[in-house]
Amino acid sequence: MSNLPIFDVAGSALQAQSVRLSTLASNLANADSVAGSPDQVYRPLEAVFRATAHGSDPSLTNVQVAGIVERDTPPIQRYEPGHPLADEQGYVYAPDVDPVSQMVNMISASRSYQAGVEMLNTAKELAMATLTMGR
Repeated sequence: MSNLPIFDVAGSALQAQSVRLSTLASNLANADSVAGSPDQVYRPLEAVFRATAHGSDPSLTNVQVAGIVERDTPPIQRYEPGHPLADEQGYVYAPDVDPVSQMVNMISASRSYQAGVEMLNTAKELAMATLTMGR
């Protein structure tokens, strides 16, 4: 069954969404972190995908993680002179991570992952049904 192209396509989708979920989790985990300078602040991550032709079946397309990039959004500057990480002017710097948009993106990635699992289960059931047809 592992020679069926649909399993390759579904597997590539699951792997891509897993990477996407990991980057979103990292962004959410660091959303409230602060640094003493803009250069030290956490930079939000984003998974970049690209479509690639499936080798054995040109009608199918895999998804591949082209890379993980740091967004270049400027940090948020907050005046907190009593903070232990504050710079000489009393500012701390936080990453520009919107938890609401990250959660929406996480829900989307989770649903895409679930759709990939369902696709694998359906393909497996159809392959098993095909194998038992002659009995």
